[in-house]
Amino acid sequence: MNPPAMNQQTIRTLARLTFGNAASLLYLGAVAVAAVFVTVDTLFVTHDDASFAGVWLFLMAAPTVFLFLLGGSLAGAESFGPAWFMYLALTVSVLVQSLALGWFVRLVVRGGARRTGSAHPQGA
Repeated sequence: MNPPAMNQQTIRTLARLTFGNAASLLYLGAVAVAAVFVTVDTLFVTHDDASFAGVWLFLMAAPTVFLFLLGGSLAGAESFGPAWFMYLALTVSVLVQSLALGWFVRLVVRGGARRTGSAHPQGA
C-alpha cells in the first residue's frame, strides 16, 4: 500500500516554515497591519474619490497574487473575478510567500552552518 502524500511530518514542516520563524512572522504581521489599515480606511473613512489603500495589500502579496489573478482570468473570470476569489488569492499568495521566506531563512541558516573554514572543501 502506498503511503499518503502528505503525512503528519510534512504538514508539521510546512507549518513550521510558514509560521515558525521570525522572518515569516514579521512578514505576516506586516500583512495583518496592512489588512487592518485597509479595513479601517474602507469602513470608517469617507473619501470624495476612491481610496488606494487596498493597493498596499496587493503590493505586499506581489508577485504571487498576480499569478493567481492571471490564472483566474485565464480560467474565465472577468478582470479580477468575484470578490471571494480575490480574497482567496490574497490569502493563499501571502501564505505561499511566507512559506518561501521560511524556506529561504532555513536554507541560509543551514547553509551557513555547513560552511566551515575553507571555501573549497574538495581541495581544488
